[in-house]
Amino acid sequence: MTNAAYAARVRLRRDTKVELIARAPLFERCSKRELAAIASLADEVQLPEGRVVVREGELGREFLVLMEGSAVVSRNGRRLATLGAGDFFGEIALVSKVPRTATVKTASPVRALAVSGRDFWALLDASPTITRKIAEAMGDRLARQANL
Repeated sequence: MTNAAYAARVRLRRDTKVELIARAPLFERCSKRELAAIASLADEVQLPEGRVVVREGELGREFLVLMEGSAVVSRNGRRLATLGAGDFFGEIALVSKVPRTATVKTASPVRALAVSGRDFWALLDASPTITRKIAEAMGDRLARQANL
């Protein structure tokens, strides 16, 4: 592979990560540069069918965006939703220490982006602007839920 072809492949991948991360409402106020900083923390993971990715009631510290495959979300054993490519979960776990509100189990082999809480908190410590924007997005989300 030529250097130019490799650079184009890496660029496309970085842009894809940014686009996927940008879909989460938690990051809706972030600039493209800030989204790129968050996306740079994302690792690609592959999960087999039938893997419990997060379990209701347990503490979690990661956010995932599905790139390929599907997963089922359930609460108290009742199916709530099916997630597919582009869907995400676990964003609240990045910013709070509350137990997971649902279980997510892969329904097929899954390829996903994962951002760990430890890396994310290091970024927030280094970037008060991102921290403020995420706090504002969380405030908006809480206000919307209070008005339901």
